[in-house]
Parts: sequence; C-alpha cells; structure tokens
Amino acid sequence: MYRIRFHGRGGQGMKTASRILGTAFFLEGFEVQDAPRYGAERRGAPIFAFVRASRQTIKERGIIHRPDLIVVAEESLISIAAAGVLGGVSEHAVLLVNSKEEPGVWKDRLNLRCHVLTMPAAPKGKDLLKFRFISAACAGAAARLVPVISRASLEQAIYIELGALKKKVLKKNLQQAMAAYDLMADNEGIVSEREEIPLKNYRRPNWINLPFEGSRISAPAIYGEATSTEVMTGLWRTMRPIIDYSRCRKCWWVCSTFCPDGAISINDEGYPQINYDHCKGCMVCLAQCSSHAITAVSEQNASDAEVEEAEEGERS
Repeated sequence: MYRIRFHGRGGQGMKTASRILGTAFFLEGFEVQDAPRYGAERRGAPIFAFVRASRQTIKERGIIHRPDLIVVAEESLISIAAAGVLGGVSEHAVLLVNSKEEPGVWKDRLNLRCHVLTMPAAPKGKDLLKFRFISAACAGAAARLVPVISRASLEQAIYIELGALKKKVLKKNLQQAMAAYDLMADNEGIVSEREEIPLKNYRRPNWINLPFEGSRISAPAIYGEATSTEVMTGLWRTMRPIIDYSRCRKCWWVCSTFCPDGAISINDEGYPQINYDHCKGCMVCLAQCSSHAITAVSEQNASDAEVEEAEEGERS
C-alpha cells in the first residue's frame, strides 16, 4: 500500500492535490482513500491531506502515521510542531519540500536519513496563498515519484477533478502539474510501498497506570486557563494586515469584534492595534474595514522590512 501525506496551509489546495493524486491512482486500477484533515479551518492555518492506494481492499482508517511520501507545499510548516510534518518519518520515507534550498541543506538541518527532494518554491516576496497552482504541482511531482502513475493518468485526473474551472485556469494547472511531473524524472519510482508490520509476534504493551493529578500539574492543557497566550499562532501567517492610521476612523468595535482570535485591542488614543503574535492573517479585519485603512502585505516582505529597519537603526 502507498501512504502519502500532503502538508500545506488553508488556501493552498492540499485537498485538491490529494484528490488529483487519488484519482490518478484510481485510473491505474488502485483502491483509493483520499481525505483532508483540518485544524483551524482558516486561510493560512496548517492542514494536511492524505492518500492511500492499494491493489487490495484498504482496511486502514484515519490519518497516516507511517508515510511513504510526504509532500510539503510550504517550508515554514516544518518548524511548526503542531503541523506534524515530520511525524512518522523513517529511512524508508521520501520527503519532498517546496523550497529554494537544496535537498542536502534540509537533510542536514533536520538530521534525516530518508530521501529528501526539493522543487522550486514561489519567488521571494510572493504571497504563497496566491501561488495558486501549487496543489497541481505537488500532485504532479508525487505522481512521478511513485512508479505506477503514467502521464496520461495524471492528465486525465486533472481534467476530472478540475474540469469545472475556466479553461485558462485548467490549462495553467495542467501545465504546472506536468512541469512538476517532468522535474521529478530523475527520481521516478523512488517511492516504494512499505512492508506491513507482521502481527504474528505482536505483544500487547505493558501499560503503566499513573494517578490522575490536578490540571496545573499533568492533565491536558485545555483544562488549564489562560494557556492559549503561550501558543504563537502568528507563525501560521503568510499575509500580514497593516493599519494605516491616517485613514483609520477609530471604529475599532468593527475590526476588533470580527477578529476571530481577539488579536485586535485598542490603544490609549482609541486606535486599534494588532497583536502579531496571535494574528493568523485570515484578513477578516481587512474585509470588514469600511474606511479601507487595513491593507495586506506579504509576511516575507514585512519581515524583510523589519530587518532592514533594525539594521538602519543600529547604523545610526
């Protein structure tokens, strides 16, 4: 059985990538499962989708814990533990990262023994969520890495899954998928099915019963109050909302009320201010701002500007 996980952010089309790959497997005569799994169902939040494909009836259910292939659409997810990108990685697995870095850099950085491959990332400063065809590229690359999906099946799968789109958009998706398929030619068939763990010698684990303790000591953190402030969900952000105070009308009750994470507070002068530690970049505030005082900039561009400003300050 082939077990494949796609990791990306809400809005990047990982569900679509899994559908395309799953359909391509089906066209090759496989039994298939493909499904997404969401955490916070919000643009920019980490999500993953998975595909199982087998010549036999698939009896497994749930998420994939022992993947044969992991496809990462956005490299920043690797450093976020909650995204679970490296969960279950072994020497058998193949890790494909959408990144400008060389595979060796990632292999050394993550101390991995598995195969690591990369494909070109979006240009620097480009909104990754607007890099619209990354899902098709991920599916195309994955299809070439397994030894059983032909170019014709991939193309047909794209027409099946994306046929309702406009012809221009469909054509662009097809071009991206085929380009990624060709890019992985040197690694064709590198992904293999993992041998099943035999149950013959299975032994039940020796469970250790621990006494239940108070929530402040060992119970799940959800039972303790005020814990969400410790989770820097701003790491999910790929676009940053910026307030232009020259246009702000101080109607703070609008943007602060609609912010789903309560990341907007009011300063002493009555202006709204954004807590970027917890702003996920969903842009609800931008959509609700009647004075158009809130704009969106690429997180990469905003970070670069902050670095330049800090360096300027040091020089002066």
